[in-house]
Amino acid sequence: MDDQALIDAQLGRPARGVVRVAARCPFGAPAVTEQRSYLEDGEPFPTTYYLTCPHAVRRVSALEDAGGVARWERLTHDDEALAASLATATARQRALRTPAPKMADGGASLALGIGGTAHEGTIKCLHAHVAFALAEPGYDLGDRIAAEADPLFPPDRCCTA
Repeated sequence: MDDQALIDAQLGRPARGVVRVAARCPFGAPAVTEQRSYLEDGEPFPTTYYLTCPHAVRRVSALEDAGGVARWERLTHDDEALAASLATATARQRALRTPAPKMADGGASLALGIGGTAHEGTIKCLHAHVAFALAEPGYDLGDRIAAEADPLFPPDRCCTA
């Protein structure tokens, strides 16, 4: 099965706006995709890196369901190193975003942070931070969220294959 078919199977629907596989699970299947900033119809896609591995998505969803977004945002506000990590990754996110021939929002989403956040220092989606960390190694905040979701990937076999 090719990557696009695997990604579609992971999502349970046809994927939109995929540029490439940005990170793979330990078993070789796509885990993170890089997305176009805008879909063909001009709709913004504010998440540059999208977590596709079903196991990882479930693990991070459990963190979010337990209040993880608010907790990690508080931790980031209280910890200068985490705040700096978020600021650096946000700048990188903005540098990765590219204009498109059609932009329904006039290009406004090009200035958004990870997961489509509009305000500095805010966290909206832990999945987006984990995806960013997998695609851009060295992102401390995303790495720490991923470590909390451990095991991010199944230990014995791919959940997609």
